[in-house]
Amino acid sequence: MKNKIRFLFVVLALQAGVHSTLAQLTLGIAPAGGQSIIYWPTSSTNYTLQTTTNLATPNWVTASNALTVNAVVVTNSEPSGYFRLLAETNTTAGMVLIPAGSFLMGNYLFYNTATNDPDIPDAKPTNVYVSAFFVDANLVSYGQWQAIYDWATNNGYGFTNAGSGRGNNYPAVTVNWFDCVKWCNARSQQAGLTPAYYTDAGFTQVFTNGDNGMTVYLNLTNDGYRLPTEAEWEKAARGGLVGQRFPWGNSISENQANYEAEPGAYSFDLGPYTGYNTNFYANLFNSTSPVGSFAPNGYGLYDMAGNVQEWCWDWYGVPYGQPTTNNPTGPAGPSEISPGRLLRGGYWYSTANFARCNMRVFNLPQYANPETGLRCVRGL
Repeated sequence: MKNKIRFLFVVLALQAGVHSTLAQLTLGIAPAGGQSIIYWPTSSTNYTLQTTTNLATPNWVTASNALTVNAVVVTNSEPSGYFRLLAETNTTAGMVLIPAGSFLMGNYLFYNTATNDPDIPDAKPTNVYVSAFFVDANLVSYGQWQAIYDWATNNGYGFTNAGSGRGNNYPAVTVNWFDCVKWCNARSQQAGLTPAYYTDAGFTQVFTNGDNGMTVYLNLTNDGYRLPTEAEWEKAARGGLVGQRFPWGNSISENQANYEAEPGAYSFDLGPYTGYNTNFYANLFNSTSPVGSFAPNGYGLYDMAGNVQEWCWDWYGVPYGQPTTNNPTGPAGPSEISPGRLLRGGYWYSTANFARCNMRVFNLPQYANPETGLRCVRGL
């Protein structure tokens, strides 16, 4: 076929909700003038076409003209590169599949003198491998939080904070790390999944009660809901982009996120005005925006910058505190540098610098603040 695009289909055999086999999946490529048509059988299964330009260190992103149908037209408007087809079945409602692979985590711009960001010295760029996982497309809403909270408190769970929110379709806030972890377990049990968090290293006692001073153990092999690791969060936030400040590029404005604009302080802040986002500001205590109010990133995720910051699993560490670059989970515990768990993404009254994908902040896990919420992930 005389076409500048090189095709390589990688069929993934994934477990627990995402699978495909060569015996079940028949692909075809047909020339159509200056284009190529990729086709496969129509069924109840959803197919997603992804592309990368480098198989050595792949950065898979959804092909811009790929549709979830049985045929896709790929033209030379796509970058020359490799393609793969993911077959998805039984996808968790409201969640997005983040494909497995390596990505460049950290402050790439620290070392780029043309667009230098020297104020984040604790995020040295590192190639990190993350297994495929599902992530909530939206922040956990207050309505969603309340529904699970009510179920949990009627089934033996105890919370320090009941949580709050501006409305049912606004992010749940004022939730500490321990409450979020217990809420994830309750969400898992209500859905018939195996919880991820326990009070013992043998994973026999599900974490349902307790707060400051509790040791919580994570079982990554279980299929239940959990907080993302720092690496999972950053890979999801970047949406397939490499080395960019924000989930969509290198600058930010009030029509892209809910944050406090200060264009005079940061060259990458385009404002256009100074102050809180006037579309959503009510008061300093809760000026969140409804979940999904802005355009999603390349993975289809909303509010990965601004609105509310999100709890992660990891303790804060420098550099990253990662024992490995293969599915890192952070330090084993708190340190003299920080007794806190990581928070990512910025919030409505933080400035543009906090909304960057590589900005790392932390708080004590027992603290619940009106600018802090969560989103969940699930392993495959």
